[in-house]
Amino acid sequence: MVSLIRAEPQLHTPMYFFLSVLAIVDSGFSTANTPGLLGGLLASSQSVSFAGCVIQMGLMTLHGTAECLILAVMAYDRFAAICRPLLYGSLLSPRLCVQLVAATYAASVASSALLTGNVFSLPYCGPNIVNHYFCDIPPVLQLACRDRARAEAVIFPSAALILLCTITFTLVSYGFILVTICRMRSLEAQSKALSTCGSHLALICLFYGTATFMYTQPSSRSSTEQNKVVSVFYTVIIPMLNPLIYSLRNKDVKAALKKRCLGLLPS
Repeated sequence: MVSLIRAEPQLHTPMYFFLSVLAIVDSGFSTANTPGLLGGLLASSQSVSFAGCVIQMGLMTLHGTAECLILAVMAYDRFAAICRPLLYGSLLSPRLCVQLVAATYAASVASSALLTGNVFSLPYCGPNIVNHYFCDIPPVLQLACRDRARAEAVIFPSAALILLCTITFTLVSYGFILVTICRMRSLEAQSKALSTCGSHLALICLFYGTATFMYTQPSSRSSTEQNKVVSVFYTVIIPMLNPLIYSLRNKDVKAALKKRCLGLLPS
């Protein structure tokens, strides 16, 4: 997807730039967690070093936060395209797009350091078996022998704040979009605007729903087996669905993909 967007000039717009960034984030998300997930499914037991567990959790929280923020940025992109079409080029200049992505990764690194740092600042003096496919926050917290409540008082409100801010920003953006669509006199224009936003809304519901379920409830209230199922969904299924939801329903991407495939065929 990233190479297709880079190769086709008609896809060099802010919308597809952010889509390529989302594809990179999804790749990092899956790469950080899928090996451990597959190892846990294929083997009865699997070991990971302390440093490996820290790195795995850090990468997971980094890419998870980045996905939340990129989805919010993409909501602003849809707002600018539908509500301010004449100012779209100035509202989302190439420089601003790069700055938004840079700010997304900077905030994600800070969030990852905060969450991961709080988890591994706790004393772990008991069992060292993580009842999960990879080093996720809730199952690792359950191994702490004390001060778990102190860490949860930082971790879960922080995760909830990230989700609340990005969801609120997205809902406000789509509120303006809905008002603008209702004011359109052409049914064709309304249908085009709704189809443009439909893919984004579908992914928002999938990703935010699972993330809210996983990271806004204390580990003492969460079911480990339930969390395993949810973790498979948001670390494997959602990244796999993203290209399908965003791309295969998009006429420009399908046309560019068809052009590239035909160009590879021998004449």
